[in-house]
Amino acid sequence: MRRRTPPPPSPLPQRDGIDAVRVRLPMTGPWSTVREHLVERLSGAGAGVVDGMFDAGLVVGADGRAVPGNAPYTPGMFVWFHRDPPAETPVPFLLEVVYRDEHIVVADKPHFLATTPRGGHVTETALARLRRELGVPTLGAAHRLDRLTAGLVLFTVRPEERGAYQTLFRDRRVHKEYEAVAPYDPVLALPRTVSSRILKERGVLAAREVEGEPNAVSRIELIAHRPGPAAGHGLGRYRLVPHTGQTHQLRVHMNALGTPILGDPLYPEVAAPVPAGDFRRPLQLLARELGFTDPVTGREHRFRSGRSLDAWAAYEDWAGPQ
Repeated sequence: MRRRTPPPPSPLPQRDGIDAVRVRLPMTGPWSTVREHLVERLSGAGAGVVDGMFDAGLVVGADGRAVPGNAPYTPGMFVWFHRDPPAETPVPFLLEVVYRDEHIVVADKPHFLATTPRGGHVTETALARLRRELGVPTLGAAHRLDRLTAGLVLFTVRPEERGAYQTLFRDRRVHKEYEAVAPYDPVLALPRTVSSRILKERGVLAAREVEGEPNAVSRIELIAHRPGPAAGHGLGRYRLVPHTGQTHQLRVHMNALGTPILGDPLYPEVAAPVPAGDFRRPLQLLARELGFTDPVTGREHRFRSGRSLDAWAAYEDWAGPQ
């Protein structure tokens, strides 16, 4: 089996903790110049944007030199450039580092902060923040948490070791525990294990349960319950242990039990996505514990988030004006 040649390193430094965009020109195509291909490829960037990048010398080759717009199209050629990030509302909550060594960084992520750059969240992400604050441009995420979920996230320091840590998650060799606040149902028998098949379609906000072989398994336990101002029988505090890693798995399973997690904008009813800058009523879901055997050092790691869920500590403050 033929091995793929790794791409050359970026000749451009990061900007605000964000890597330069790398583009490899396709091996076949109708373009006669590099500019023609990028204009077509970046058609959504707006009129004149690509020409402006070339005029300013912002498109470079592997040697770090500016590539002129009329440079002949060369199949397989790599070019790099930085794109202006979208305007972002700063997430005004602290990102805490709970552990750091020469191989990994474990951070305690607040609600509303995306893990990695994606869509409209680029510089206001945990990865970009940590790269800037720690001065570690090689930092990468070993896994991700939803933007609305708070708690522990594992990052790797050395790119050549990232695959070993990602494999832990792929092979389910990481112990993960979550906490959630949701309505309390005295009829619901807990603890229990919930199994179902979850489908998450591209472009659709919410995942859904479908018929078929289960691909999502969660252990759900009740830690405590108490009367409260919420409708029904009050509030429950739950321990959630996912045995698989489907998108929105815990949120879907809690909703299926009739106890949707407080602050969830998708389950049971799909509302508009929580917009950037709206920090009211955070989703009451927290990645509380993370444990694994380090694949590089052999150390046994067990980390615990120090955060609390607002709706359990002070429901009225979390709920805000009705």
